Formats: sequence, structure tokens, C-alpha cells
Amino acid sequence: MSSRDAVLRAAREQFSRKGYDAATVRAIAAEAGVDPSMINHHFGTKEQLFMAALELPVDPKEHVTAILNGSRADVGERLVTRFLTVWDSPAGAAGVAVLRTAMQHEWSAALVREFILNRAINPLLAGLGVPAEEASWRGSLVASQLSGLILTRYLIKLEPIASAPHAVVVQALGPTIQRYLTGTKYGERDAWGPR
Repeated sequence: MSSRDAVLRAAREQFSRKGYDAATVRAIAAEAGVDPSMINHHFGTKEQLFMAALELPVDPKEHVTAILNGSRADVGERLVTRFLTVWDSPAGAAGVAVLRTAMQHEWSAALVREFILNRAINPLLAGLGVPAEEASWRGSLVASQLSGLILTRYLIKLEPIASAPHAVVVQALGPTIQRYLTGTKYGERDAWGPR
């Protein structure tokens, strides 16, 4: 096994066991039996190593920034539009492969959860100023909707959603995503989690 492969294996183990924030480059290097400078040389930053461990060609930072750029009232539509654009690009094929692996292996599922919540959805919610006590619930709702879209459009190709134009999907799902992101609490009880 090459040292690069050993680093990727150690990174997947550390990230899936400890999460992105708690995993360190030093611990990954120690587990791989390499010097930490070798990780920096081959992968650059910890975030780039995380992306390589997931084998994803997309960095969510630029997308989150674009989604936040505009009216708060339209953020749900911008999120669905951006989501469809990425998933209908060549990067989407890599995403499908990652998700198929995640459904078969717990280590991969843990990395995907970490990626979805901590690298994509939580920064979006923070950018919208969502209170911490609501962020987990709102983020899970957004993830459930977008995961369902991936499943129906890209994995099982359920018609008519599989071939629907972006504008149709955005019109159908944008308001739901908007409500999950910025909607008010409703009902007698706090809908965003226990009190």
C-alpha cells in the first residue's frame, strides 16, 4: 500500500470515528505511519484531505456562498437550483458513487453525514442566522428533502421527477426547503425540537 493510500485509509477512519473537527492531521499521519508534512504536501489542507477521503469533486464553500448571496426570501429556490446544477453535472456521477458506498459501509455513511451537515448545511444555516437550538432540526429536514431528491431523481430515476426540468423541480421543492430553512415555528409546541 502506498503512503498516499495509507493516509486516505487513516483519514477515513479518523473522520468517521471522530468527526471532521476532532480529527487532526497529526493523528491521521500517526495512524498512517507518515510525517504530517507529507499530508500537507500531497493534500494541502485538512479540508482538502477530507474531500479526497470522500472522493468528492465538489467543495461546498463556494456553493454555500452563492446560495447566501441574495434575498433571504428566495434562499430555498437558490439552494434547489444550485443542488440540481451540481447533481446534473459530471460531479453528480461521483456523488452517486459516494452515496452508493455510504449505503453499504458505515465508515462511508459517517463521512457523508459529516460532509452534508458540517460542511454544507450547517454553514448555510449559520449564514442565515438560524439559532443553534433550531439548526439541528432544520438541517435534518433539509437533508431529508434533498436526500429524497437524490434518491428519486438520480438513483432510482422515478418519473416524472427524474427528467423534470430544473425550473419545475425548483418550483415544487423550493418553498418546502424555504420553510425548513427560515419558516417560523408553528403549533402549540416548538416544532424545531424539545424545549
